[in-house]
Amino acid sequence: MFFQDPKFAQASILKASTAFASSRRGCPLMCYRRTEKGDFGDVCLSTETTHWERAEGIVKEVESQCSTPISRLREVVDAMADEMRAGLQSDAKSNLLKMVISYVDTLPTGDEKGLFYALDLGGTNFRVLRVQLGGKEGRVIDKEFTEVTIPTNLMVGTERELFDYIASELAKFVASEGKNFCLEPGRQRELGFTFSFPVQQTAIASGTLIKWSKGFSVSEMVGKDVVVALKEAMERQGLDMHVSALVNDTVGTLAGGRYRDEDVMAAVILGTGTNACYVECADAIPKCQGHLPKSGYMVINTEWGNFWSSHLPVMDFDKALDAESINPGDHIFEKLISGMYLGEIVRRLLLKLAEDAALFGDNIPSRLREPYVLTTPNISAMHQDTSCDLNVVECTLKNVFGISHVPLRTRKLVVELCNIVAVRAARLAGAGIVGILKKLGRDVIGETGKMRTVVAIDGGLYEHYPLFRHNMQSAVKELLGSELSETVVLELSNDGSGIGATLLAASNSRFSKKS
Repeated sequence: MFFQDPKFAQASILKASTAFASSRRGCPLMCYRRTEKGDFGDVCLSTETTHWERAEGIVKEVESQCSTPISRLREVVDAMADEMRAGLQSDAKSNLLKMVISYVDTLPTGDEKGLFYALDLGGTNFRVLRVQLGGKEGRVIDKEFTEVTIPTNLMVGTERELFDYIASELAKFVASEGKNFCLEPGRQRELGFTFSFPVQQTAIASGTLIKWSKGFSVSEMVGKDVVVALKEAMERQGLDMHVSALVNDTVGTLAGGRYRDEDVMAAVILGTGTNACYVECADAIPKCQGHLPKSGYMVINTEWGNFWSSHLPVMDFDKALDAESINPGDHIFEKLISGMYLGEIVRRLLLKLAEDAALFGDNIPSRLREPYVLTTPNISAMHQDTSCDLNVVECTLKNVFGISHVPLRTRKLVVELCNIVAVRAARLAGAGIVGILKKLGRDVIGETGKMRTVVAIDGGLYEHYPLFRHNMQSAVKELLGSELSETVVLELSNDGSGIGATLLAASNSRFSKKS
């Protein structure tokens, strides 16, 4: 059975067949035409007509398998909330959602003042940022940032080489500090470190690397504290700076959102990958050992990309994609809704249509067989093509696959496939958000009346794909109902993680605590 429940079985995924049960590949499909007298002759319809009917049948089957009626979405909501509770109970390996304790129990209030830095490391580029904060009246007085590309050899080199390079670029940026930025006398520069790789966090400014991803393979770093590695590298560069907070991009987005709006209770990343975090009552976290934080709350990083439920609408194509991925059986939710995979799902569907229904003629373009050659920005552009002749679709098919002279009805079919895949993803993402609201008890109107809830959202998939955004918002409204949905705001948070890291450095500053 595909996507075996990790609670009861090892993730040994059988490679799924991509053939629909209704497909008749290799078998002649006999069709007849009516004569003028009304009787049936034994003349076959043209091959072209037969292929088109086959293509339409495949698309209808895909649409059926990807359907997300409100009843199914409610089941996904319930399953998400249940898995969240299980992950808060313990760190059992069988838990799908790890519900990582972030140790962020103090969020920005707007009172923060001073000069703070952020280092955002999450891929082949990293950013360094500085912000001058002026309290409730001044807010963000000024900010500057720079982006640096990491040489490929350092991504697979040694710990010292990688962190020395990062620290040297950070030192250069600090050296360029202008007169608009002012460090208070007697204070050390402080930094929020956004590190978007799997980490076992042990304190607000401490965490050990679990494993690398995104092309990094500095093996000697696994199991080591990433803050210590950065601190030692800064010392070798002669850079006097203290790391006040270690966060991932989702937690940073929540902090940035909370700074602007005190009703922000959750944050979601919808880009190449996906994740979510939220503010949980400390006494609702049984696995949280030791004394409860004075604030009474803790930010929880759900790692919801690994969510799975039998209620998720899964196709054979999804099964094949998962089986052929570098992490079969893991991150199923992410493979259904994130920007990394939506284009690849559409490519697999187009290949099926080319093979079984000759959608692009007798010869299958070689590039159509190349995994991940079709990106989510490609399908976004095709899906949102408003030209009468679907010129964007035609250009995309030519530029990506080398397919020319595509009939208009075929272009329309391609748009329909993009719509099916994107709408499924968007509505499932919406169900995930409502699952978080359900866990917080904010999916119903309580005894105290309506409570305003804001979800800060960052990521290119949400920001640059309007039809995705619209369908996600519609799903949330359907699930909550018109009255309650008026109190839930889905707010785009541009660069929330970068600003958020500086704000968390400020709200967890050892100097402000002393004062």
